[in-house]
Amino acid sequence: MLLLFTDLDATVLDSDSYSWEPARPAIDRLRAEEIPWVFVTSKTRAEVEFWRRETANTHPYIVENGAALVVPHGYFPSPVSNSRPLDGSDIVEWGTPYSLLVDALQRAAEKCRCRVRGFHDMTAAEVAVETKLPLEQARLARMRDFDEPFVVLDPDRANRLVQAIREEGLRCVSGSRFLHITGANDKGIATAALQRLYEEAYGPLTTVGLGDSFNDLPLLENVSIPILIRSLHADELGKLVPQAQITSAPGPEGWNRAVLDVIRDRVNQAAESCPAGSTQR
Repeated sequence: MLLLFTDLDATVLDSDSYSWEPARPAIDRLRAEEIPWVFVTSKTRAEVEFWRRETANTHPYIVENGAALVVPHGYFPSPVSNSRPLDGSDIVEWGTPYSLLVDALQRAAEKCRCRVRGFHDMTAAEVAVETKLPLEQARLARMRDFDEPFVVLDPDRANRLVQAIREEGLRCVSGSRFLHITGANDKGIATAALQRLYEEAYGPLTTVGLGDSFNDLPLLENVSIPILIRSLHADELGKLVPQAQITSAPGPEGWNRAVLDVIRDRVNQAAESCPAGSTQR
């Protein structure tokens, strides 16, 4: 079975327009081949629900940099361990509560005299300007549970800030647009947990991971086929995940081609292993 994990920003979604139209052919093919495709993102649960509706994605998803896994109720044959029910889904949580992260970021910033501006400091309108999101989606982006995106206003003190965050016992990771303060969670921990659920239900897997940023590294390091979507950081990230393929095009164009290539290779391999005169899905 093939299982695909993917980031959203600057991968499925264009980094400026947030359009996913260039990715539509690959998404249609994923549906036709009945291949599960799982969003693994820094976005909030409310945001991902929006994009699941937009793209007709019915599969589990991972939010806020691996802080929580959300599985539609009844998706797997067996109950999801360590989960709690929430709005028709089962949710497994690894993240640190948002209020604790905001307080810790403020302490770290004060300690190293580095000014920061997080989502908790911004109105929805200000988040819309920072992210280029429509206002209603910016409101969804502020509905955070486990992860605080922020910008550093004193770049020369950024390294000291990262160290101060570590001294708080927390992590600082870099996404497509923002730095994020998080707990001990990451995308790799959450995807590994979800992979186990698929294996228990359906047997051995070939996993594909697609991302473009440093916060995607734990995901890319834990899949069979890691793919880096072309970005300003692609070559640097490629050195950290040397087995990763790097797309020639950025955003949904690169994502679309990469996914179609993976599916084509899978179909060809199945055909080669299938005895003459027989069929195999």
